[in-house]
Amino acid sequence: MPKISLPDNSVLEFDHPISVKEVAEKIGSGLAKAALAGKVDDKLVDLDYVIEKDSDVAIITEKDKEALDIIRHSTAHLLAQAVLALYPDVQITIGPAIENGFYYDFSYEKPFTPEDLEKIQAKMEELAKEDFPMTHRKISRNDAIKFFKELGQNYKAELIEAIPEDQVITLYQQGDFIDLCRGPHVPSTGKLKAFNLMKLAGAYWRGDSNNEMLQRIYGTAWLNKKDLEVYLTRLEEAEKRDHRKLGKAMDLFHLQEEAPGMVFWHHNGFIIYKSVIEYMRSELRKRDYQEIYAPLMLDRSLWEKSGHWDKFADLMFTTESENRQYAIKPMNCPGHIQIYNHGLKSYRDLPLRMAEFGLCHRNEHSGTLHGLMRIREFTQDDAHVFCTEDQLQDEVAKLIEFVYDVYHHFGFDNLAIRLATRPEKRIGEDEVWNRAEEALENSLHLKKLPFEFAPGEGAFYGPKLEFHLKDSIGRSWQCGTIQIDFSMPVRLGAEYVAEDGTRKTPIMIHRAILGSIERFIAVLLEHYAGLLPLWLAPQQVYVMNITDRQAEYAKNLVKTLTKHGFRAKSDLRNEKIGYKIREHTLERVPYLVVLGDRELESGAVAVRTQAGKDLGSMPIEKFITLLEDEIAQSN
Repeated sequence: MPKISLPDNSVLEFDHPISVKEVAEKIGSGLAKAALAGKVDDKLVDLDYVIEKDSDVAIITEKDKEALDIIRHSTAHLLAQAVLALYPDVQITIGPAIENGFYYDFSYEKPFTPEDLEKIQAKMEELAKEDFPMTHRKISRNDAIKFFKELGQNYKAELIEAIPEDQVITLYQQGDFIDLCRGPHVPSTGKLKAFNLMKLAGAYWRGDSNNEMLQRIYGTAWLNKKDLEVYLTRLEEAEKRDHRKLGKAMDLFHLQEEAPGMVFWHHNGFIIYKSVIEYMRSELRKRDYQEIYAPLMLDRSLWEKSGHWDKFADLMFTTESENRQYAIKPMNCPGHIQIYNHGLKSYRDLPLRMAEFGLCHRNEHSGTLHGLMRIREFTQDDAHVFCTEDQLQDEVAKLIEFVYDVYHHFGFDNLAIRLATRPEKRIGEDEVWNRAEEALENSLHLKKLPFEFAPGEGAFYGPKLEFHLKDSIGRSWQCGTIQIDFSMPVRLGAEYVAEDGTRKTPIMIHRAILGSIERFIAVLLEHYAGLLPLWLAPQQVYVMNITDRQAEYAKNLVKTLTKHGFRAKSDLRNEKIGYKIREHTLERVPYLVVLGDRELESGAVAVRTQAGKDLGSMPIEKFITLLEDEIAQSN
């Protein structure tokens, strides 16, 4: 006689086992019609799941956050069904839901083409309209292996063979298509109303390059057509804003095969790079940070002591000299502790804040490299705060304020915070992790900041706050982190003399606000579509003459602007003024100054903005004031 507790605290009692669907029908026909799945004691289940004991039950509809993943996973099955219907010789493998969509990997002797994707899309829409029930049944492991081998689906059989013998296997069926899956799924294919196939890619079976290369089909799925259209429009806008395209148009940087994942900064790009660092340096000075520099390479033994060798050895570039093995640093923490350890510290020296724009290297797989977003050589705006436990709460609060101040300055005010807690593989005792996680959570509560938990996603040495900023087209970027570390200072022998004369270990707070400078610049470029704030723009003003009569005036104007601290250039080419304006507009120069005979005679300047707004003619002094005011407003 199960007693069903609902989210509104009401209770339903039944004298027999009951399915989730029947619970929904008991609540109301409208809810039953909208139901996609259920949640029983926090476990997602299909609507036909039978409840036999007292349970907390929720009905999942499109309004619930879990709905999208269920729809996307179900759409992956719809994709496989369509592919098999069109190409019966295909071998199906796996098809999970991913961020914004899903994929499915196939083994097929012929390469799929964009035309094939159109056929598959049409078939999926046809199958969705058929509204096939998506049902499941249990089967023994051995029977499941036999079943898929008889179908000729050897990859599925191989997947099941890796499952322990005592496990019960779940098979899902829609029409004549049957797949291996844990579920849950929507009740029928008719619930899948808004999906689109996106692209083709290659993927090794089980991610092993020694295995066969499979064909991966990516798709996206949403709750309704409107959400799908919004997403596709956002993708189009993201394509226009791609920082790699902007980098070329604005002559900022390039990458090449001889240095994979390492950036060649051009003059314009390096101006942005230096401007970002100079701003951060000014903020560090306000907050009593010491700027330091630690060696690029350290002996392997130090990385072993810190715990990084066990965790990151595969990502480290290594070298040898005189029978000693060295690693090029993938992060800065161990080097900072060595500087802390140089000289005895007292409690009076704490908190001690050390910052470094540290050059780091990580041997990322070549297939994951992506412009400035994922590279092998990068500069981290890294800092470590050494403090006592009494100072911990206040230091975390100050760091949170620092993060918000910096993001606001760069034009990001929509932030989300995640508290990432202890991972399965970690160093340090649970009691230490409890204190660290509690300190971070308390800091967020004291500042009344909303956040989500990210269980198991902390660093191996401590929990962390992750700061996710939203850009102008709604994408989320995780950049900043604040991490509490009770363990690494112990492992590397950091101490201070406490007020009572005893030796104690400081707490170490790791923090990065921008993350890598390179990646943050990529985010900035895409957020602003290259139209950077005036203080960041590599070229702030371009001065253009209409005829040779204004050439000398243009040169003198550039000198005047430069003396006032602005980045200005002249374009004196014998080209039509319309051509010059178009060219420098594409370069995203904030202000374009046009000089004709009227400006020459009056000593004025005709000013246009990058957006094409004509500000008219004005005295040079007024234009300089306009520039100064705009930069001041950004500070």
